[in-house]
Amino acid sequence: MKPISEDEARALGVEAIHHEMDNGERRFRLVSSDGSSYSRTEASGASGWQNSHYHQGVTELYVVQKGWIAYAELSAGGELTISLLQQGDTVTVRPYTHHNVYMSAFAVTHVVKYGDGTDKGTDKADWVPSPALDLRTKPVTESELLHKFNST
Repeated sequence: MKPISEDEARALGVEAIHHEMDNGERRFRLVSSDGSSYSRTEASGASGWQNSHYHQGVTELYVVQKGWIAYAELSAGGELTISLLQQGDTVTVRPYTHHNVYMSAFAVTHVVKYGDGTDKGTDKADWVPSPALDLRTKPVTESELLHKFNST
């Protein structure tokens, strides 16, 4: 087996990109030029909502490795559904589905994005904000999530 250097991988359209988000989450990503990617997200000691969004050509598979998350989805008719996902749970998010995730403290998730995630002719990622869903999810507290949406 021959190792592939970062420069060789980049020349083949694959790049490792890592960030610490403003909310303290750490994101470790492996991103392809076709818009597909893998991401490991590690929540900080502070829990909270991410930013609501949807994708036009990408399907996402969320896997909860540690802790729990809340998954919120806004239907085309404007109906909000929120479910709690525990360690080992998964959810698949189809294109044009407005969604948001609440990461509990120290939760770890894996997200696989696949499909056509490129904006034709640009390097722009397939990520479109959903302010309408942010208005509905950001006010929901952890206490409300645990008491209203916990089915266990």
